[in-house]
Amino acid sequence: MAVNYSAKEEADGHPSGGVGVPGGGAVGGSGGGGAVKTRKPDNTAFKQQRLPAWQPILTAGTVLPAFFIIGLIFIPIGIGIFVTSNNIREYEIDYTGTEPSSPCNKCLNVSWDSTPPCTCTINFTLEHSFESNVFMYYGLSNFYQNHRRYVKSRDDSQLNGDNSSLLNPSKECEPYRTNEDKPIAPCGAIANSMFNDTLELYRIDNDTRTPITLIKKGIAWWTDKNVKFRNPTGDGNNLTALFQGTTKPVNWPKPVYMLDSDPDNNGFINEDFIVWMRTAALPTFRKLYRLIERKNNLQPTLQAGKYSLDIAYNYPVHSFDGRKRMILSTISWMGGKNPFLGIAYITVGSICFFLGVVLLIIHHKYGNRNTSADIPN
Repeated sequence: MAVNYSAKEEADGHPSGGVGVPGGGAVGGSGGGGAVKTRKPDNTAFKQQRLPAWQPILTAGTVLPAFFIIGLIFIPIGIGIFVTSNNIREYEIDYTGTEPSSPCNKCLNVSWDSTPPCTCTINFTLEHSFESNVFMYYGLSNFYQNHRRYVKSRDDSQLNGDNSSLLNPSKECEPYRTNEDKPIAPCGAIANSMFNDTLELYRIDNDTRTPITLIKKGIAWWTDKNVKFRNPTGDGNNLTALFQGTTKPVNWPKPVYMLDSDPDNNGFINEDFIVWMRTAALPTFRKLYRLIERKNNLQPTLQAGKYSLDIAYNYPVHSFDGRKRMILSTISWMGGKNPFLGIAYITVGSICFFLGVVLLIIHHKYGNRNTSADIPN
């Protein structure tokens, strides 16, 4: 009797001319000297799925207490966070100037190179005192700092003080890499679009304007100021010579070595510049601009009363339907004002507690029923 073999059987290891036997050699083969291939997995605990495992068994006795515990923990935490957030003082002024009645409406169509800069003053009243240190922020809306090409448009080696990168910036900075055949320092779209409005705060008392001291140092992260950003190596007291051979970003009114008269806050280590270079994740964001420190424990930092905000309006936002804001805010142990976190905790805790009550009622009503079926003989 003739036996036909397919190509697959030969590929599986059955020698030509014999009948393959599982787990053994060929029967009736003429050249059965080779080892027979098999697809059977190795006899190990892993491949045979004999490893020890743990599977939770969810019962009413374990699920219901878990729901109630989560609810009883999350609700008080959420209430505490929400109350703390509401106790934070915050005052916000939108000075974009889109409204015809706004004092800054005359500056709405300002350009990057407007000379002299457009200025406007907004008067406002604080109904409540700001007791602790006050943080002044500037806020932008509809500004997408999270765009991929925008985020990549920088040269970290140049910002870290590497002299070779200073004169030969990364190609990631295009089209803001060079200008008039000179390398741009700092290069890239992020640096080129740096916020450059100037904000000054005054207290009005009996028609007398008293300037509020705004601290411009200490607003950047310590790691950014001392690790990520460095001026080029050389004579640190002569930044003009260090940046020789470079040119300013296209939209900047002055070069990077003229950002401040303080040598510890000039060049790449200027804190306003460092704060701007840390890109925001959302199109509506705020960045720290100045600090107002409390000088007397017996008096609030900013007393309730009349104030005025003087603005050098240099930053154009009307072309992309953006908005600009100035925010005064105190902080707490949890940071700035953020009611969402407390609301989220309260919501999750309430849902868990509600589900616990519903499941408890269902278990009490139906849990004692005999679920076994009567099988007739």
